[in-house]
Amino acid sequence: MNKPISRDIHILIDYSYAAIVPLLPELAGFSKLRMAKTACRLLGAGALGYTLLTKAPYTALRVLPFRAHLVIDAAVSLLALATPWLLGFSRNSAARNTLVTVGLAGLSVNLLTDLAKKADSAQETLFI
Repeated sequence: MNKPISRDIHILIDYSYAAIVPLLPELAGFSKLRMAKTACRLLGAGALGYTLLTKAPYTALRVLPFRAHLVIDAAVSLLALATPWLLGFSRNSAARNTLVTVGLAGLSVNLLTDLAKKADSAQETLFI
């Protein structure tokens, strides 16, 4: 299978994830659900934290191998999928559907990321 997402693009997607997911309770209309709101904030902060530690372009400390980053991404995505049931807000369709979508999107990006592929040119790096 051709995996179209390079490491560089994956990291940029992760930064977007870290910025957008904490805002989803307000955007999707479930900001009054404390557990769902907290879950989104923690998912975003966690993604930002381990992305900054990853050995990849556009990161800060570069101590976490990219393969380990992908394993954490997969685990976080599975956690996001299960969160509505684990934290008891599965009956709220906005919160449940948002977290399920976040989990599925995370898994999709993970599965479409090529471990060996680096951006070929500056043009690819700018394409998101």
